[in-house]
Amino acid sequence: MEPVRTCVGCRDRASRSALIRVAVQNGELVFDERAVLPGRGAWLHPTSDCLEAALRRRAFARALRVSTSLGFSEAEGAQTIERHSPRNKG
Repeated sequence: MEPVRTCVGCRDRASRSALIRVAVQNGELVFDERAVLPGRGAWLHPTSDCLEAALRRRAFARALRVSTSLGFSEAEGAQTIERHSPRNKG
């Protein structure tokens, strides 16, 4: 049975393989595509809607237990979401 995680954007539960892990490195959000970076991680569906919802709600800071504001590269986020989008699979 595969582990289940909750998306910080839409709050729906999904299998770990259906989500992308996001972590903090040097004060910036980074997409941890292989899910191997140390520290806390937050999980996100590979959709722009979930990413926008998480950013709007400041869900990453809460989930990662970080009190400072986090830097984020929107270009990197869009590329990662596009690469992992279900419509681009298969």
